[in-house]
Formats: sequence, structure tokens, C-alpha cells
Amino acid sequence: MDSIVDSLNNAYQDFVGAAANVLEAKELSGGQKTAATDVALENFKQKWELFRVSCDQAEEFVESVKQRVGSECLVDEATGSVSGRSGQGGVTGLPPISAVRLEQMSKAVRWLVIELQHGSGAAGGAAGHAHPSAPFDARFSEDAAQ
Repeated sequence: MDSIVDSLNNAYQDFVGAAANVLEAKELSGGQKTAATDVALENFKQKWELFRVSCDQAEEFVESVKQRVGSECLVDEATGSVSGRSGQGGVTGLPPISAVRLEQMSKAVRWLVIELQHGSGAAGGAAGHAHPSAPFDARFSEDAAQ
């Protein structure tokens, strides 16, 4: 993470420096278009693009961390691991489920999303046409009770 922050900071500093160079070149030329102002503007454009790339990389990193933290929190909540931690004694009233069971349910949801995205129409008759890997059936006591 430090390298991403450093990269973003360096790109920002280069971008700001290039902007200052454009202003300085313009002032020295008396506001006229010269070779020096063209070079400064081209450098500014390059630094702007590099800064945007650095911002995109940082945003991708933040999104991946958010997804990972969200997944870990979901697993902790579902398996009851959260209540075992000091300072977090909240009770949800739901019995914990195993991480394996949670992964099975997650896969079933992913299959349903894929089927919906491909327009297979399986959503309308999902009860009778569930994907073969979908674990929702009477073999699992949690599903039968609902």
C-alpha cells in the first residue's frame, strides 16, 4: 500500500510541477505561443495522463481491499467469529453457519447471477431449474427449515 501511496504522491507532485512550468513559460513569453510553451504544455499533458493512471491504480487497489474486507467481515459474521473477538460482543440472533456452507451459498448466488446476466430465464423457474451445483435443497437442514 505504501508503494501505491508513494506512486500517487510522486505523480501528483510531477503534475503540479508541470503546471507551474506551463505558467512560468507563459509568463516568460509574455503570453505568446512559443516553442518553450509548447514543450511545457506537452510535458503537462504527459504528467496529467500519468497522474490519472496513478489515480486509477489507487482506486483499483482501494476497491480490491474493500471487497476483501467485506468478504472477511461476511465470513466472520456468518461463522460467529466476530463475537469471539474482544470488544465486539454483539449478538445478531442468527445461528452461525460454517464457512463451507457460506461458500456453497455464495457459489449458488453467483450461478444465479450468471444465469440472469445471460438471460437464460432460469430466474422465473429457479425452484425447478436450479443449477446442478446449487446447494439449496432438502439435504441441508437450514434450507428445509425455511
